[in-house]
Amino acid sequence: MWTRRDLKNRAKEILRLSYWKAFLVSIIIAIAGGSSGAPNFNWNTTNGSGSPWGADGSMMPEFLLFIILAAVGVGLILALAFRIFVGYPLEVGGRKYFVQAQEDHIDMNYLGYNFEKTRYLDVVKSMFYRAFINFLWYLLLFIPGIIMSYAYRMVPYILADNPNIGYKRALQLSTQMTRGHKFSIFVLDLSFIGWIILGILALFVGVLFVMPYVNATNAELYLVLRHSALEQGLSTNEELLL
Repeated sequence: MWTRRDLKNRAKEILRLSYWKAFLVSIIIAIAGGSSGAPNFNWNTTNGSGSPWGADGSMMPEFLLFIILAAVGVGLILALAFRIFVGYPLEVGGRKYFVQAQEDHIDMNYLGYNFEKTRYLDVVKSMFYRAFINFLWYLLLFIPGIIMSYAYRMVPYILADNPNIGYKRALQLSTQMTRGHKFSIFVLDLSFIGWIILGILALFVGVLFVMPYVNATNAELYLVLRHSALEQGLSTNEELLL
């Protein structure tokens, strides 16, 4: 059975050797994951009030409202396309970097690992399938959605080991790995709250410096759960290309 202290201590040991590489990879994972924030559209009329009403009290022309909505729609579509076709492979590559770093193979080239044609489509399909199924759970009820997000937590790490494992098998194996551990993983996430609050107090910039610690700890968690899955016969070294 794993403990938060053990995971964090091992993560700290690795970060002492390669913190700045881990920092850069964490920034890329955050951007790939769509957490970089959305643009702030500040539409002003000729009267400078920021109101949709004109200076003479008339409504904003319908064609201008249409242009605004169309621009927002196009922006959302582009952001979604970036997340799916660029973000997913980058995220899985970033997870692979942290897993390999915990095994003493520190190489930032892992970030581009999944853009190779024999891996790319399988990674995109598997990550999209995970997001779609999780979205359906959230539509059902909010709490089941959260629970299943923890059940599918290991999918990017499984794909980091074997990008061609198959989208259904990746979700199935992640669910098996996290069975009985979901609440403990939730508590592990909560244990970073203090660091995150300090980062927010430091003008939010401090949060960026906490991310390598969180990512390294999660990689340690995956290694523990993977070892347990292999011992229980839930998977094999061959299946995970170990």
